[in-house]
Amino acid sequence: MEENKSVISTCEQDQHVVAAAQHILKALAASKTVSEDLRKTLLDLETQLSSISIVNERKRTGIKQFERQLKCVEDKVMKWETNPSSNESCEYLKVVGEIQTLIQSLENFSVNEKGKPKELLRRANEILQVAMPSLEKELVHILVQHKQYFEPEYMSFHSNRMDIVYDESFRLVEEEQINEASRSSSGASRQSEASTIDLVNPTVLQHLKSIASFMFGSKYHQEFCQVFVTSRRDALAEYLVILEMEKLRIEDVIKLEWHCLNNEIKKWIRAMKIIVRVYLVSEKRLCEQILGDFGSFYQCCFSEISQSFMLHLLNFGEAVAMGTHTPEKIFRLLDMYEVLEHLAVDVDILFFEEVGSFVRGEFHKLRRSFGESVKSTFVAFRNAIASNHSKTPFPQGGVHHVTKYVMNYIMTLGEYGDTLNLLLVDESSIDPAGNNNNKPDLPCLSLCPTACQFRSITATLESNLSNKSKLYKDKALQHVFMMNNIHYMVQKVKCSGLSHFFGDRWLRQHTAMYQRDARCYEMVSWGSLLSMLKEDSVSNCVSRRTLEKKCKEFCTAFGEVYRVQTEWFISDLLLREDLQISVSQKVVPAYRTYTGKNSYNIAEKYIKYSVDDLQSYILDLFQGSPKSLHK
Repeated sequence: MEENKSVISTCEQDQHVVAAAQHILKALAASKTVSEDLRKTLLDLETQLSSISIVNERKRTGIKQFERQLKCVEDKVMKWETNPSSNESCEYLKVVGEIQTLIQSLENFSVNEKGKPKELLRRANEILQVAMPSLEKELVHILVQHKQYFEPEYMSFHSNRMDIVYDESFRLVEEEQINEASRSSSGASRQSEASTIDLVNPTVLQHLKSIASFMFGSKYHQEFCQVFVTSRRDALAEYLVILEMEKLRIEDVIKLEWHCLNNEIKKWIRAMKIIVRVYLVSEKRLCEQILGDFGSFYQCCFSEISQSFMLHLLNFGEAVAMGTHTPEKIFRLLDMYEVLEHLAVDVDILFFEEVGSFVRGEFHKLRRSFGESVKSTFVAFRNAIASNHSKTPFPQGGVHHVTKYVMNYIMTLGEYGDTLNLLLVDESSIDPAGNNNNKPDLPCLSLCPTACQFRSITATLESNLSNKSKLYKDKALQHVFMMNNIHYMVQKVKCSGLSHFFGDRWLRQHTAMYQRDARCYEMVSWGSLLSMLKEDSVSNCVSRRTLEKKCKEFCTAFGEVYRVQTEWFISDLLLREDLQISVSQKVVPAYRTYTGKNSYNIAEKYIKYSVDDLQSYILDLFQGSPKSLHK
């Protein structure tokens, strides 16, 4: 039986042999010497051979058809290779589709075949190998020629905050700039929601999908992904150049001067918002549009396109967080932290798959690092205030630069109140001013972590100012200095959002403090002068000479006070006028009474100033311009 199969199999390879066998079987069946059963068997065999003949004829016809098709597509492919511009890419895709169909047909046809079909299948695969590089080039051409960018200036990612930069010293910060900043809305402006744009011209999307379909269908998916990822990486790199994001190593960032680093940080903040909220969202959509029909390939491609650039941006942030945490950097640290905080959900969505877990982890690691940097900078700032010692008294007893710096500093920090409350929630909530926050009469806002930190800072400032006041030899000037500075602090809190953090209780306490210093100034500076004008209990017995002597001593003492205190400076006009009025209300009536009552006993030459003169001279006090009386 096996022998018969072998014979039949052999006959199947040669149509002439089959035909001869059919003739023999017919001749034997026609012989009268064979039995009926044998004749039937011979006829059955002849029928089978006839069927085999028909099948072989069909195969021969099919193979010829495959050969013609193969030759046709081969000619087209070679023509394209010789002159790529001679055909439209859509025609070339059609040719590739024909090759794929031909290969599939030959694979089905040659399952149990050898010889010619196998040879045709090999040739078809070779033609496909020739065609695929051209398809890759076409893919690159489309991606490059039809890529699209968007203008960064049209993105609504602007903050309402004034851009304020503090230097490393406690130098004066311009009042106008700070006041302008205080008018900006509290807290960081929320950026617009993530949006998408077309990074590739929509008219070529279907063409790109077709190329992907043909290359994936031909098992060239790795080649497609490699070309696609490389092209899209190049596009993203170009866009980072448009955003002026230079590739800096961590060590280079750490070495940057602050003014240069500050500019780089501003560019980084802008780039992070645009790249995460717009560019990568659009990039992932593009990957899904083209590769969404092929499972997780679009996720892998997106991860490969975006990962290196995200890590580049995160490395810059890491370098900033690693740097020295000087007080002037806290605003940029907060800006960077807020950007990461606002983008956290977007990053989680973009990189939620396993392939994006590394980027997602590094992003949140940097966010936590910035949080720690902000907290340590608070400590550095408080220490800087405490250690700001002086060897000489501040000129004219005015508002010290440290006071202006600190109050303007925390006034700007107040705009980050919500963010600071999140970061400082674990910090101590003990009021450094000695208030018990648990008392029922205190507002709940006094428990705010940011409020506690601000109070701690101002308490440190008050202690520092108290030490600075002791540098003045004149006790009266000590009180003027403290009055000026505490009043400045109160006004800053009143006229800005800081009142939200300090509350009415703090304002009442510190208003009482500078008013107490004003009273102490009057007592120290004018108490002895007023005592010269007091009437003795036995005034009728006071000699003319004694009265004249007291009047002369008062005028001399007033002249000295005038000479010294016209040089002192109270910058706040209302505070200056209030103190001038208070002094005038005490000194002028006493002088009027003394000179009026004793006018007959005091020679005119001893009454150096009239009452109007005295009142006018008092208005010259605290102007910061030294004067002398020569009357």
